[in-house]
Amino acid sequence: MNGAIRQPIRVGARVIWLAGEMILAALRFVPCMLFHSGSSGLAARASWLQTACRRVLRILNVKVQTYGPIPSEGLLVSNHLSYLDILVLSALTPSIFVAKREVKNWPIFGWFARMAGTLFTDRERRIQVAPLSRDLRAVLDRGGLVVLFPEGTSSDGRTVLPFKSALLEPTTTSSYRLSAGSIAYQLEHGDVGEEVCYWKDMTLIPHLLNLMSKSRIEALVRFSELRMRTGDRKQAARQLHAEVSKLRGYAI
Repeated sequence: MNGAIRQPIRVGARVIWLAGEMILAALRFVPCMLFHSGSSGLAARASWLQTACRRVLRILNVKVQTYGPIPSEGLLVSNHLSYLDILVLSALTPSIFVAKREVKNWPIFGWFARMAGTLFTDRERRIQVAPLSRDLRAVLDRGGLVVLFPEGTSSDGRTVLPFKSALLEPTTTSSYRLSAGSIAYQLEHGDVGEEVCYWKDMTLIPHLLNLMSKSRIEALVRFSELRMRTGDRKQAARQLHAEVSKLRGYAI
């Protein structure tokens, strides 16, 4: 929030710009979905989100640099640092995300998530894992790209947290394309762990306003396509964790 106090004109202008983009995105959503259904509707939602995210990244002046083949279908697993991850990944490739249930009620981002067909998970109710896995498979069967953050929460990026295996079952029993990704950020001025990463007990609106005060944010995204197949989802979680850690530059 301190950044918003130091840069009130920049933040104020970006808030107005963001409000305008949300209105524009809402107007675009209606015709986007009016003539699409089924797999076509899924692709339309992902494409709509991609356009919206690209425009929001321009508001925040986020510059994205990528290495490796950007996936277009199958399952992509990645480390998770911030709500900004979703904007960056969606801007790169049309995607359907798996997110925690709480995101539904977030200002701005919750609306985008619901409209974009996000699959929501309640991590405290394991009984919901099976229906969510079916929904995930349905997206994959239609040729979509599903983005999963198996850490289950975001962090400051100092390490890649252990992966939860519950939603990795499709990697063990099918031939869906499987990709690993890693995200890192840089700031010209400021602390990435405290000002870009969204974790601990941070509050969304103050964090977002502070983020808007930054003159420029750099995002580095690395991808790799995996050929591994195992019948054990816990083993798959360990292998995927190792690959994401490798991409992120951590010692395994």
